[in-house]
Amino acid sequence: MPVLNMNILIIALSGLGDALMFTPALAALSSKYPDANIHILTMFKATQDIYKNNPHISKIYFWNFLKENPFKSINFLLSLRNQYDISINVFPANRFPYNIISRIIGANKRLGHDYLHTNIRSLNFLNNYRILENNDLHNVEENIRLINLITDTSSYNDNSLQLFVDEESKNFAQQWLDKENISKNSLLIGFHAGSALFKNQIHKRWDKDKYAELAEILHQNYNATVLLFGGPEEQDVNEYIAARSKAKIVKTPSLLSGLALISRCNLFFSNDSGLMHCAAALHIPTVAIFGYTSHVHTKPWSDNSIVVRRNDLPCSPCFYFFLILAQCRQFTGNEQFKCIKEISVTTVLNACKQLLDTKKDI
Repeated sequence: MPVLNMNILIIALSGLGDALMFTPALAALSSKYPDANIHILTMFKATQDIYKNNPHISKIYFWNFLKENPFKSINFLLSLRNQYDISINVFPANRFPYNIISRIIGANKRLGHDYLHTNIRSLNFLNNYRILENNDLHNVEENIRLINLITDTSSYNDNSLQLFVDEESKNFAQQWLDKENISKNSLLIGFHAGSALFKNQIHKRWDKDKYAELAEILHQNYNATVLLFGGPEEQDVNEYIAARSKAKIVKTPSLLSGLALISRCNLFFSNDSGLMHCAAALHIPTVAIFGYTSHVHTKPWSDNSIVVRRNDLPCSPCFYFFLILAQCRQFTGNEQFKCIKEISVTTVLNACKQLLDTKKDI
């Protein structure tokens, strides 16, 4: 019988995409403990945004550990200490600060993974309920396995990503489309040409000239309107692509406003990124390009998606869930990160064509 007034803390510190890939586990957890108070702790505004309208979360703690004074951060964590029966480190959380945070908060049951890479250095033993990472499973599946340490979710059959966009954001999206004179019958294709920058993740980006070329082809052959999504740190790459094609840069006041526009797209093309997962959660046909990161773990969690990658490189993927900078160990010079550099526009175009389900020859 479920325990009444149980307090559960979801520790989601590793970014937007990872937080979104926890939402199926969250829904299953909520169905098993409908009377529990489920809170979330994050240090990224984007994660706060995607959980803001989630009906399974009753409270969100936003604390920027990267910018706050360490002593203030410790005091903040101590204010949460012993308030929770269960804490869950969202997969992947293979960094020692995440596990120290879990231990300071001090829930009776602290859920986390034992990782296949650098497990001891990451102090994962500070969590007292653990499972071993399975290298063949997607992050969504890993999170569901994790919560099964405390409950049986086998009777809960909906493992889809959950993302809720509010009416205000939807209204903004319509106003933006009207302002840009984009009709409801227009073929909209969203691009996310950026990525995070920490841990050298700029190398996840497909070449911006290829993005511009693809945008131009899609415009010429499909009369498509290409929308460029991204945050301030991706403005430069979006401006570059827009200057060389018919693409339009989307500027929105919030992430949710941008997501409302993504939900209007007929197709979304992206590097391995949080927005890629958002498009999948919004049930938008998605083409995702992967280089050194693992498509097994983080491909779009959707049946209506295609992953484009080099299948002929035994070294790819080479980046796992541990705290090192992404670097190419197999090749040198201009051949570094050839896993993504050498993917052609034609290959990506064919994937887009397949999802657009058109017979028009290109």
